[in-house]
Amino acid sequence: MKIKVKNLGALKQAEFTLGDMTIICGGNNTGKTYATYALFGFLYTWRRMFSIPISSGKIEQLLANGVIRLDIQEYVKQSEQIISKGCQAYTQQLPKIFAAQAERFKETEFQISLDSQNISLASKFDRKISSGEVSLFSITKTEESTELVVTLLVEKEKAIIPIDILERIIADAFKDIIFVQLFPRPFIASAERTGAAIFRKELNFARNRLLEEMGQADKNIDPMELLLKDYDDYALPIKTNVDFTRGIETLVKKSSFIAENHADVLVDFADIIGGEYTVNRNDQLYYVPKGKRVKLSMDESSSAVRSLLDIGFYLRHEAQLGDLLMVDEPELNLHPENQRRVARLFARLVNLGIKVFITTHSDYIIKELNTLIMLNHDKTYLKRIAEEEGYRTTELIASKKIKVYIAEEATIKLEGSKRKTKTKCQTLTPADIDPELGIEARSFDKTIETMNRIQEAIVWGEA
Repeated sequence: MKIKVKNLGALKQAEFTLGDMTIICGGNNTGKTYATYALFGFLYTWRRMFSIPISSGKIEQLLANGVIRLDIQEYVKQSEQIISKGCQAYTQQLPKIFAAQAERFKETEFQISLDSQNISLASKFDRKISSGEVSLFSITKTEESTELVVTLLVEKEKAIIPIDILERIIADAFKDIIFVQLFPRPFIASAERTGAAIFRKELNFARNRLLEEMGQADKNIDPMELLLKDYDDYALPIKTNVDFTRGIETLVKKSSFIAENHADVLVDFADIIGGEYTVNRNDQLYYVPKGKRVKLSMDESSSAVRSLLDIGFYLRHEAQLGDLLMVDEPELNLHPENQRRVARLFARLVNLGIKVFITTHSDYIIKELNTLIMLNHDKTYLKRIAEEEGYRTTELIASKKIKVYIAEEATIKLEGSKRKTKTKCQTLTPADIDPELGIEARSFDKTIETMNRIQEAIVWGEA
C-alpha cells in the first residue's frame, strides 16, 4: 500500500509505502506526525469514507424473489474508483481528524494506491441481520465462491426494512470481503500517551459530569453538541488513545493472540518496564515493580512506566494478527538500554504478524534494528555473536521487511507542475537499507559526526 500526500502540514509532497515495519525519522517539525496521523485517520475511518453503490433494481429483486446473487468480481473491478472517491471524502474530513481549522487543509491531497490485480477476497463470509429475536435476512459467501448471496429469512410481506439500510448493509459486506485484508486494523500510541495515563481518573470524572449535564440539559439542546463541545479540541489519534486508556478496566476481560500463543513476549515486555500492570477488583490500575510488595498508582510510577502503559495493555488484551501498531516516538522517557529492548520487541511483533509503524528521534532504536538486520544471516560467526550477546532468532529481522523514510527538505519534481525544473521542498526521502550493513539513517549520523568532530577538536586541539 502506497500513501501519497500533498500540502499536508510541513510536507509539500511526499509518498511512502507501508512495510511490515515502517519508520519515519527526521528533525522536529518536519512532518512526521502529520504523515502518521493522516494514515491512522484513514485506516480508522475508511469504512465510513468508502461508498459502494448497490443497484436499487437488485434490492427490488431481493424483495420480490427473496434472494439475489451478486458478482463480487464486478465490485473488485471498481475497487480503484471506490478507493479514489473514498480518499477524496477522507481528505475533506482531515480538519476533524487533526482538530484543526479547515483553512489549513484546503489544498491538501491524500491518496492511497493499491494493486487491484492482487486483491485477495475473504475466503468466506456469513452474517445474519436480526430485529429482536427475528432473523430478517442473511448475507453469505462460501469458500472459493465469488458470489455474494443475500437471502430473505422472513416472508416478504413482513420484511419491513428500509431500502437505504439494506443497501448500506450489503455495501458493508462488500467492504469486509474486498478491502479488510488490504487495510490493517490500526492501534496508535500517540506522543501524548503519558498524560493520558496520569489523568485517567480525571478524564472519567469529566466524562461522567458531562453525561450528567446532558441528562439535565434543555430538551431542545442536541446532546451530541454538548458531548463534542469539549472533546473536539483533540486530534483523532489522541482521542482514541484517551478512550483506550480510559477503558482499561473493561479491556482486561479480553485476551490477545499474543497472550494466548506467545506469552514469552509479555515476559519480555515486563522486563522492559521492570514489573507489570494490574487492575484490582475495584477496577483500580496499579504498577507492581518486580520483586517488591508495593502497588504504585500511575501518578506514583515512573514516566517510562506511563509511556508504555497502552502498549502493554494492547499486547496483552487487544493485539490481533494483521494489526498495525503505530507508536509516535517509542523512545519517550526510556533509558537507551530500554530503547534497544523496544526495538527488539518491535522486530518480534513483525515476525509474529503484527505490522509496526513508528516515528523516532532515537539513534539507539535505529542502531539496534541494524544489529538485528546484520545478524539475520546464515553465517557461523554471526550465530556465535548472536548467542553470546543474548539475541534470539525470533528477534532477527530481514531488511526487506523494513521501510525507512527521512522527513527532510529535498529537491524533487512536483507532480502536476508544468515546469520541468525541480523544486526544493519538505518531503519524505527513502533511506537505503543494506542487508549486510542495515539502515543508512543520515538524519542521526550528521549530528553524531558533528559532535564527534567537536569533541575530537577539544581533546586533540593542543596536540
